[in-house]
Amino acid sequence: MERMTPAAQWGFLIAASLILGFIFQYLQVPAALLLGPMIVGVVMGLLGATVRIPGVCFKIAQGVIGCMIAQALSPSILPPLLHDWFVVLMVLIFTLLASGLSGWLLVRFSHLPGPTGAWGSSPGGASAMVAMAGDFGADVRLVAFMQYLRVLFVATAAAFVARMSLGDAASAAASVVWFPPLDWRFLVTPALALTGVWLAPKLRIPSGALLIPAVAGAFLHSTGTVLLEIPEWLLAIAYTFIGWSVGLRFTRPIFKLALRTLPQMIASIIGLMLICGAMAWVLTKILHVDMLTAYLATSPGGLDTVAIIAAGSHVDISFIMAMQTLRLLTIIVTGPAMARFISRSASPNPAQRAG
Repeated sequence: MERMTPAAQWGFLIAASLILGFIFQYLQVPAALLLGPMIVGVVMGLLGATVRIPGVCFKIAQGVIGCMIAQALSPSILPPLLHDWFVVLMVLIFTLLASGLSGWLLVRFSHLPGPTGAWGSSPGGASAMVAMAGDFGADVRLVAFMQYLRVLFVATAAAFVARMSLGDAASAAASVVWFPPLDWRFLVTPALALTGVWLAPKLRIPSGALLIPAVAGAFLHSTGTVLLEIPEWLLAIAYTFIGWSVGLRFTRPIFKLALRTLPQMIASIIGLMLICGAMAWVLTKILHVDMLTAYLATSPGGLDTVAIIAAGSHVDISFIMAMQTLRLLTIIVTGPAMARFISRSASPNPAQRAG
């Protein structure tokens, strides 16, 4: 693949992503236009592709997803969360403990340095965890690999869980209108996305490229100030860029670097997914939410990928995004202390590390 010219690689990436994405779309797989490009990106990255998605394009795509989330967010989500604050708090605490245990076991039974294992196993926004990891002595390359490996596992599992949960309802969904008529309100969407990209680093808000448009857009949309217009073609482009950005990070050098601890990484990810799935089942018994909503709300994936899957399913996206955002903020606040604790207590002794 590395022998191909960049133009040829782009051509193959676009063509293969379109084919696989629309095959998934035909099979009624939720988030088909995310999963197709993501899988193609993984394969091309491991085969040595050199093309990359510019960081600004990834952040703008996150901003578009933030605007999509804004359409579903409303102040009505706050009373249920406040009413069931104890349950919400317990879910956050158990998620924190589960990620801490996952990171501790990963460091203890692998050759990963403590900070790398701790940040790599934190179920927050993947881009936020990678950005913060370097400031705490972690190997950013391995943290990125672990974070996006988890996103790949979680996104694929969540999409197929959603497909199985929807069953025949998926095929009964209304046909997509790709190019609806637009007016001036459409311009608000790119404006909000670009504002998020510009403000996030200035305000030092993790995942701010997504959260700022989501919060600002939710205010505008729910108050009736501006009803956001986000056509399907724009969402498809955003899904594709996010899928490519995740997939193309799986390069051959990073894969070889991670190969020694790959089984432990995969076991850690699957264990965390199972614990979060168990918490989702408990949520359905306590709160008035369906299993798919609870599963996506507790799923240890990135904000953007979970939002894309939720948008293609019959779920309570407001509840899902509220839970995901609260967890992200919790992980960001507690992450440094957790990383230090894991580094000190879980690092193998020299004899074990030498073995």
